[in-house]
Amino acid sequence: MPVARWMRRLAIAGVVLCFAVVVLGAYVRLTAAGLGCPDWPGCYGQLTPSAAAADAAAQATYGRPLEVGKAWREMIHRYAVGTLSLLILAIVALALRYRRASGVSVPYALALLATLLLQALLGMLTVTWQLNPLIVTLHLLFGLTTLALLWWLTLSLPTSSWGASAFGGPSRSISGGGAVPYASAGRLAVVGLCALIVQIALGGWTSSNYAAIACPDFPTCQGRLWPPADFRHAFVLWHGLVNYEGGVLMNAARTAIHLTHRLGALLATTALALAALFVLRTRGLSAARARAGLVLGALGLQLAIGISMVLKGFPLWLATAHTAGAALLLLATLALLRALTPR
Repeated sequence: MPVARWMRRLAIAGVVLCFAVVVLGAYVRLTAAGLGCPDWPGCYGQLTPSAAAADAAAQATYGRPLEVGKAWREMIHRYAVGTLSLLILAIVALALRYRRASGVSVPYALALLATLLLQALLGMLTVTWQLNPLIVTLHLLFGLTTLALLWWLTLSLPTSSWGASAFGGPSRSISGGGAVPYASAGRLAVVGLCALIVQIALGGWTSSNYAAIACPDFPTCQGRLWPPADFRHAFVLWHGLVNYEGGVLMNAARTAIHLTHRLGALLATTALALAALFVLRTRGLSAARARAGLVLGALGLQLAIGISMVLKGFPLWLATAHTAGAALLLLATLALLRALTPR
């Protein structure tokens, strides 16, 4: 089935490229390059920062001096997003043109397209609304949603022409007593996934409000287990159309955000570890044990990155790796859930 094979290849390429886009987006944010180009989709009205550097009038129009390095980081991210968009459009076009042969349902293809369009809108608003934390966090969440959809598609497509179509039938026969551990493990995996999503949102909120450095030590925060924290103002979603670069919250509010992120990490770790350990210790779930091991491995890696990032003073490479670790943990959790779910 040539169409199904092409669909799988496109989906795998989409996962790899989307992962790179998510990590590159984090790098752009962490190097304060999010407003390296103050307009969208171009850069000072030009297609490249080099062209913008040669146009002094354009720089004067936007009232923000051009920093070539930051502009290039921002535009490289946009070029990567553009390439990913073309790839997703190809997947959607194949799914709509060859509805039965592609192995992808039309609603799923349309959901992928809608996510892409919403992500493009959020990308524009991230710049035009000058790094509004709500928009930046949503941009991260929907970027990871795009990654999740492409990964689920990759896991669901048949690996051979005679395999069941994606979402068209069970991947294995689950009947009688064997259905009970799968159902229980599946529910635990869903709870873990929900906890992870909340934690990723908290991570995005922490980063977009520049609250990571509010607690420069671990396991304490500012030398105390519970320092003064302003939870009342920590999660106000809207402060108006102002420039949010560098953050607008007082330190007590940023401390509250950071503490909440740490508590979220504890809850997400517990939920994911319980799901993975249940699979590893329950008879009849041997097909999912390797993926449960991957969840534990990705979870341990992400915890190590997060703790090391604080202890080492938030170096750029570790802060960027923290986003990559979150994406890897999401992929591992979805792989476990896919193994526990009838197609």
